[in-house]
Amino acid sequence: MADCCAGACASDKPPVDPTYRRILCIALVVNAGMFGVELFSGWAAGSVSLLADAVDFFGDAANYAVSLFVLGLAPIWRSRTALIKGLTMGGYGIFVLAAAFWSVTTGTVPAHITMGTIGFVALLANLLVAALLFAYRNGDSNMRSVWLCTRNDAIGNVAVMLAALGVFGTGSGWPDIVVACIMGLLGLSAARSVITQARAEMKTATAPVTVAPRTVTIELKRR
Repeated sequence: MADCCAGACASDKPPVDPTYRRILCIALVVNAGMFGVELFSGWAAGSVSLLADAVDFFGDAANYAVSLFVLGLAPIWRSRTALIKGLTMGGYGIFVLAAAFWSVTTGTVPAHITMGTIGFVALLANLLVAALLFAYRNGDSNMRSVWLCTRNDAIGNVAVMLAALGVFGTGSGWPDIVVACIMGLLGLSAARSVITQARAEMKTATAPVTVAPRTVTIELKRR
């Protein structure tokens, strides 16, 4: 009993998949590197969608780091961590929507060439990570949050490239703003999915275990 803490014992800890751990390490390095690239490029190009994607890369890098930390922990702690990540994803969505509103007020027209080029590089990076994580997309809430982040990133990269094309065709910053809003809404949608699953897993993990009473039958032998 000394190994038990908060209702979870050492024997409850799931085995750590070494392949999944290596994939998370690769994803962490890729996302941290792309955060720096997109942050610099977003400011230089005046693109709110690139800046939003940069913040998303930073959040994903933190997501993968946390996922690595909780791999060997009991399910209840993995679910609690997923809940925190879901709330963070929701905060990201709100931030992106606020950034899009700020872009509307300033009327900035971003550099479409930089948007398209960086968006394509980011797409290749996310497709690599998504391919590595595909087999784990239906795991627990922690694994699901990792998969959803990567999936949304790939969708966001395609959207940034389409926004660059729209800016080039219209000479307006509105395509950039629209894409940023879509990315923000995707973040909120993914956050809702992860939070819902994490809360359900937490309820299951903390539910009291009831033992059905035994019925003892005594046979009396006649002598």
